[in-house]
Amino acid sequence: MADSSLGALVPSVAKTDGVPPPASTSETTDAGGGALLGLSDEAAADGGAPSNEVSVPGGATAGSSGEIDRDLLCPICMGVIKDAFLTSCGHSFCYMCIITHLNNKSDCPCCTHYLTKSNLFPNFLLDKAIKRLSARQLARNASPMEHLRSSLQQGCEMSVKELDSIITLLSEKKRKMEQQESETNMQILLVFLHCLRKQKMNELNEIQTDLQYIKEDISSVERHRMELYRAKERYSMKLRMLMDDSPSLSARPWTHSSDKHSGIFLPNNSLASLAGSCSGGVVQNRKADAKGQVVSAHQGLQRRDVFTGSDPAGPAPVQSGAAMARKRRVQQQFHELKEYYLQRRRFATSQGHRPEERDASSLGKEGYHPGLEDFQSVLTTFTRYSRLRVIAELRHGDLFQSANIVSSIEFDRDDELFATAGVSKRIKVFEFSTVVNEPTEVHCPVVEMATRSKLSCLSWNKYSKNIIASSDYEGIVTVWDVNTRQSVMEYEEHEKRAWSVDFSRTEPSMLVSGSDDCKVKVWCTNQESSVINIDMKANICSVKYNPGSSMYVAIGSADHHIHYYDLRNTSTPVHIFGGHNKAVSYVKFLSTSELASASTDSTLRLWDVKDDFSPIRMFKGHKNEKNFVGLSGNSEYLACGSETNEVFVYHKAITKPAASHKFTTSDLDDTDDDTSSYFISAVCWKSDSPTMLTANSQGTIKVLVLAA
Repeated sequence: MADSSLGALVPSVAKTDGVPPPASTSETTDAGGGALLGLSDEAAADGGAPSNEVSVPGGATAGSSGEIDRDLLCPICMGVIKDAFLTSCGHSFCYMCIITHLNNKSDCPCCTHYLTKSNLFPNFLLDKAIKRLSARQLARNASPMEHLRSSLQQGCEMSVKELDSIITLLSEKKRKMEQQESETNMQILLVFLHCLRKQKMNELNEIQTDLQYIKEDISSVERHRMELYRAKERYSMKLRMLMDDSPSLSARPWTHSSDKHSGIFLPNNSLASLAGSCSGGVVQNRKADAKGQVVSAHQGLQRRDVFTGSDPAGPAPVQSGAAMARKRRVQQQFHELKEYYLQRRRFATSQGHRPEERDASSLGKEGYHPGLEDFQSVLTTFTRYSRLRVIAELRHGDLFQSANIVSSIEFDRDDELFATAGVSKRIKVFEFSTVVNEPTEVHCPVVEMATRSKLSCLSWNKYSKNIIASSDYEGIVTVWDVNTRQSVMEYEEHEKRAWSVDFSRTEPSMLVSGSDDCKVKVWCTNQESSVINIDMKANICSVKYNPGSSMYVAIGSADHHIHYYDLRNTSTPVHIFGGHNKAVSYVKFLSTSELASASTDSTLRLWDVKDDFSPIRMFKGHKNEKNFVGLSGNSEYLACGSETNEVFVYHKAITKPAASHKFTTSDLDDTDDDTSSYFISAVCWKSDSPTMLTANSQGTIKVLVLAA
C-alpha cells in the first residue's frame, strides 16, 4: 500500500512466457565439408531452392523410395537429380546444386578435382532414365479413375457400346452413392430430432413439476391468508360483543384512525381484563351468539365466493408506498428470484418425501413447504432494503498526513468498539455509540497505539475484549492489549509483507497469518514461535478460520484459488476451490458451511465448505482490478468495496447488487485530487444487524445502515 491513493495492490502470479526459440544457425558447411548449401541469386529470385524430389500420387516421392538407385541421387542435395549435368571428372549433379557450389569453390564435391563451369555438360541419358522411372512410379500409385482418365485423355480407342457400358456403370455408382448420402443425412437429422424431443420432454416434465410446486404453494399461501382473515373476523366479532356488554366502553371512540378495516383497538385494556369486568353468564351467551354469527358469516362468504367469484377475503387493502416499492424490487429482480425459488423448491423436495407421502411434520409453522418457507425468508429480507443511508461519519487520518488509507476496520466481540488501521501506522479504537449518537466533525479515539510499520489487517480476539492482533508491511504479526496500549507478543518469522491475520473463534489463543513469502503460519499466544507452517506456491492475500472449528482454515491466494486446509494434516488441502480468474484478495465465512471470496476479477463467489465443496453463486456489479477493497458478510448479506469509490451490498441469494452508496467528492477534504483514484478500502458488518462500517482511500469512515 503506497502513500498515494493507489492503496495496497493485490499480488498476482505472472504468466510464464513460452521458451524463446533458439537462435538460427548457419546453413553452410565449413571449408573442409565441400559443397555450400546457400542459394544463388538466380535461385533466390525464383523463390528459393527448387525441389529435387519427383512427386508421385499419394504423397510419396521418388527421392524417398527405397527402389531408387543411389546413383540417381545428387551428392550435394541427396535428392533425385533434376536437370542432370556431368562434370569432366565423370560425376553427375543437379544443375542448380553444382552451379551454386562452383560459385564458391572450384573443385568437384566428390573427388575435389579442379572444376569450373566450362567443364559442365548436360547428361541427357540420365535425365531420360529419371523421367521414365518417375512415370512408372506415377502409374504404379495411380487410382483406377486416374488410369481411366489418363487413357481417355491419351485417346484410347473404344467402341460406342463399351462407352455406353462404362456410362451405365458410372450412373449406377452415382445413384448408389447419392442414396447412401441421403440415408446418412436422414439418419443424422433423425438423431438430432430425437435428441431435441428428449430435451424438450425433459424440459416439459421439469416445467410441469415446477407448475405443480407453484400450485401447491399458491394453495398453501391462500389457505394461510384465509386463516388470517378468519382470525381477524373472529376477534372483531368478540370485540363488538364485549362493547355491547359495556355501555361505558361503547361510548368511547375505539376505532383507530390508521386502519378502517381492522375493527376496534383497545387502548390500554386487555381482552382478558375486559372480559373479567363483565358478568359471566352474559359473556358466555354473547360468545355463543358470536360464534354462531361467525360460522354463518363464513358460510355466507364461501357461498358468495362460489356463485359470484368474488374474493372471500374482501376488498384488497390500500397498499402503502413501501409495499409498492417492495413489489417494484421483486419485478426488477424477478429472474433472479425465480431461479432461487425453483432451486430451493427442487432441493427441498429432493431431500424430503414425494408430495403424496409428505405429512404435516415436514411443513413449516404456517403450513408451508420447507423450500417455500426458505424462499419467503429470502424474499422478505431482500425486498426490505433498497439503499444505504449514512448515519455517522468521521475522519481517520491526521490533518497533516496525506496517507490516510484505512486498510482494515473491525468490531470487537460485543460490537461496542471498533478498531481501524492503515498506512498511518496507528491503531485507533473508537466507541461505536459515541460515533453514532454524537455527530461531531472530529471524533477522538478512546485508544490509540503507534506501530513501526504500515498495517494491513486487524483481528479482535473473540473471547478477550481487550486483545487485538495486527499484521504489517514488514511481515510482523503483533498481539496488542488495548487496555495497556502495549504489545503482548511479536512474531517476526514472515520474510515479507503479511497481508492477513485472524483469531480463532473457538480457540482464543490461536491465530493464523498469511504473507507475501508464500507461507501460512499458525501461532499460539502462549508460545514465541509458530506452531504450524504451511508452504504455498503463491503469495497469500487472506486467511480465515472456520467459525465452527479451530482446525479448518481458508486461504485466499494469488494463484486464483482458495485452499481449504485441515490443520491436523497440512500436507495437502482438504479442497481447492477454483473459479476466479485473478488473485483471491479476501475470504470470509458467512457460517460454518458458507465461504465467500473476493477477487481482482471484479467478482465475489459463495462456496459450500461442508457437503460437496461446490460453488453456490457468483456476484457481479462492483469494480475491483488491482486494490484491496474489503469484504464482509453476515447471515444474509455480503458487502464489498469498489474502485469506483462505492460500497456494494449483495443479498447472498441474488447475484446482482441489492444496494450501493457512493462516496461523493463533497465527502472529501481535498477536491483538487484526482477523484478517479479513490476507492473503498475496508468494510465491516455489525454482527447480523443492517449496520455496517466502511472506509475509503482518503481516510473517510462512514456508518451506513440498510434502509427501505
